[in-house]
Amino acid sequence: MKLQQLSLFLENKPGTLREPIETLAAAGIDLLTMSLADTTQFGILRFIVADPEAAKKVLQDAGMVVRMTEVVPVEVENKPGGLARALVAIEEAGLGVEYMYDFGAASRGGKAAIIFRFEDPDAALTALRAAGVRVFSGEELLHK
Repeated sequence: MKLQQLSLFLENKPGTLREPIETLAAAGIDLLTMSLADTTQFGILRFIVADPEAAKKVLQDAGMVVRMTEVVPVEVENKPGGLARALVAIEEAGLGVEYMYDFGAASRGGKAAIIFRFEDPDAALTALRAAGVRVFSGEELLHK
């Protein structure tokens, strides 16, 4: 199952991260997981919410430029080598990983949830499933 992830470019200066977070909070939208990457001039805030369309609209109405992309939530064993199994399936399919980050709230029972952005999400889903790697459903992650 693919999820919709929202991304914002933020100027790399104090206070710019607070604005989108407060905007979402004021609209009653809860961040389920997020990642922040930075360079010297800008950062990219990537996040997942239960209702990405509503979050996108709220942020755009506040004057922010928002991009929506598909990501894949994958379950891996939370032990040495657990992540490698998923990566082998992706590599053997000739696919690349653009980035990944943890979805800590969904990790449980010796398993970890990792959000992946693949160059080809549909091909990645096929490869992961063929290798027996579990992909979370949106219901499992978003409506716990």
